[in-house]
Amino acid sequence: MPDADIAPEPTAALEKMLALLSYLLTRSQAHDQQISQAGVSARRSDVYLLLALDKSDGGSRVGDLAARLMVEPSHVTRQIARLQAQRLVERTPDPLDGRARRVAITAEGAALLTRLHRANRASLQEALHGVEERDIATTVDVLQRLVDGYVRRVRAHALPEQYETPAPSTPGGVPEPRRSGVRETG
Repeated sequence: MPDADIAPEPTAALEKMLALLSYLLTRSQAHDQQISQAGVSARRSDVYLLLALDKSDGGSRVGDLAARLMVEPSHVTRQIARLQAQRLVERTPDPLDGRARRVAITAEGAALLTRLHRANRASLQEALHGVEERDIATTVDVLQRLVDGYVRRVRAHALPEQYETPAPSTPGGVPEPRRSGVRETG
């Protein structure tokens, strides 16, 4: 394993940029501004759960959602209760197991995501003004490989038995390895 203290300069520069980007994207004020522009009210973690549900065909079990989001099932259960009270998700019986329940995004939840996507893309377009599309595509490709590497590491070192089932690539899901080209999300 390479020594992190003697990382190549481009890697060190990337680390600094990612830390700054992470800070900017995860500030409460920035999140509040984006959801306000979208005309919605949701926590960041709730948005990721809704994104994961939006990409699941017909809903998911709580355990599957927890694995996809790399969190404990009890955390997802609390989120689902909060989102269900807002009519953004619904619980239905699992057709394969009468004792289990599936969670699915509702039309209201999907509409919330649509408004949020529009607001986020408007902010991104403004921030990317003057940047060539090919540079954006290259950035997406590099970041996807970076995310894939981190996810593989989490799966291998944290709780490997919890992450056996691959999930679709979404901001709220665990990415599968990319094949080629730029993937559209949302």
